[in-house]
Amino acid sequence: MREEYGKLDKVEMSIWECCELLNEVVDESDPDLDEPQIEHLLQTAEAIRKDYPKEGWLHLTALIHDLGKVLHLPAFGELPQWAVVGDTFPVGCAFDESIVHHKHFQENPDYSNPAYNTKYGIYSEGCGLNNVRMSWGHDDYMYLVAKGNNSTLPSAGLFIIRYHSFYALHRAGAYKHLMNEKDIENLKWLEVFNKYDLYSKSKVRIDVEKVKPYYLSLIEKYFPAKLRW
Repeated sequence: MREEYGKLDKVEMSIWECCELLNEVVDESDPDLDEPQIEHLLQTAEAIRKDYPKEGWLHLTALIHDLGKVLHLPAFGELPQWAVVGDTFPVGCAFDESIVHHKHFQENPDYSNPAYNTKYGIYSEGCGLNNVRMSWGHDDYMYLVAKGNNSTLPSAGLFIIRYHSFYALHRAGAYKHLMNEKDIENLKWLEVFNKYDLYSKSKVRIDVEKVKPYYLSLIEKYFPAKLRW
């Protein structure tokens, strides 16, 4: 899956075009299904902008963090919900009990494989999350898009995009033994971001056209005009 989508050969479009396209996606794991996806993105971004006005990269990261959900759409292979949304977690080591629906891992062959069912599995202390294979989802896809199109977002922004659904880490504190010093530094920003993401959406509607020029300026700063998806 990762190799296939890492080719970035599905669509060519801008970041803002993808934001608008995301309105066609229904995320069944989202607690606020009545809100268009772009409203959630902008609500999250604007809330962070209010509290962290000088961190433009963080505002943009909030805007684009869920764009990988376009994997649901026909042009991207129309992947099922389970392959796109929901919690992400490392594979190649023991499944932590904090992962949602943990009991179902007992049906996974890796659960009883001695090469994979220990604390470290195929990894080592402080190896760095960049060297850890994560379960596939919209997080990793958007990370691949950003990296593959030479985004100049700082490492903390890319970290947020890639691991914002890794709740076992940033809510339960699991898997920290695999983190390196850079991960520890970036996790602080992910914890900031997480306070504005799920379950914190404002019911105040965002005037999209009013804030659009600001976000277009950020997109221009950190991304090319057109991206390969």
